[in-house]
Amino acid sequence: MSGAEAVYGFPPPVLAVVSPSARQVSPLIPGAAAIEDLDHESLDRMIILAPPGVLERRYVLARSLQALKARGELVALAPKTRGGARLNEELTAFGCDVRESAKRHHRICVTEAPATPLGLAEAIAEAGPQQVGPEGFWSQPGVFSWNRLDPGSAVLLGALPPLSGRGADLGCGSGILAREVLRLGAVSALWLLDIDGRAIAAARRNIVDERAVILHADARVPHPALTGLDFVIMNPPFHVAGEEDRRLGPAFIEAAARMLRWGGVCRLVANVALPYEPHLATNFSRFSEVARAGGFKVFEAVR
Repeated sequence: MSGAEAVYGFPPPVLAVVSPSARQVSPLIPGAAAIEDLDHESLDRMIILAPPGVLERRYVLARSLQALKARGELVALAPKTRGGARLNEELTAFGCDVRESAKRHHRICVTEAPATPLGLAEAIAEAGPQQVGPEGFWSQPGVFSWNRLDPGSAVLLGALPPLSGRGADLGCGSGILAREVLRLGAVSALWLLDIDGRAIAAARRNIVDERAVILHADARVPHPALTGLDFVIMNPPFHVAGEEDRRLGPAFIEAAARMLRWGGVCRLVANVALPYEPHLATNFSRFSEVARAGGFKVFEAVR
């Protein structure tokens, strides 16, 4: 890319001006380019709505500086309480001369790519794809529960019966639930969907099975192949970029019901404090709680 601009995420327009031609490189946007695929020293300008996680944020900053031409402009911003307060320090550590301002509870840092940046390779290696856990499962910082099995998924795993036919794992992460479903049941096809491209890249390394179809997609958006399914499993998210959003769970429930055939079954896990029962009653012919442990509840819902 020559004379180009890229953007990571959706910075508020009142805080950063983004060219309509800017190339989107956030892994949380299906169809976006990968930040890893940006050519070195190819960009004139990069704008980042920086992620809240320290490892993830330093990785994005390092990749961005790597992609900028000498003296190319980097604009990085984040809410003060979600990483913004550390942006200046982190960019300075990479060798940048930073100009910082504050607006609408965000910190905005503007800098030029230094002639000799410091520590980029180390930050990229620290937060790039890596194998974790005793089984060497591939994952990456920024993926949900990236280096451990989250407690909700563990409860769901303990309550999964052998499943059969065609199914889907919505919000599949790096593929831990899908792997067990493929091992235990007479599954003929399993679609794995996640909105996080890093999770999808990891799942493609972790799940080597001809029955699996792995898609970088928003589970809430109808997909032509995902109809008439026999089963759906899911641990619905209720956070976006670290901020709680209780609309996500109900949207996943509606999506699961839409994908299933009549009589198809959805198994999902939720925090006990999340009121999903009315949404299950609206979208399914019947449902029941089949397990409860560690602050989580597992439902079986029949279309």
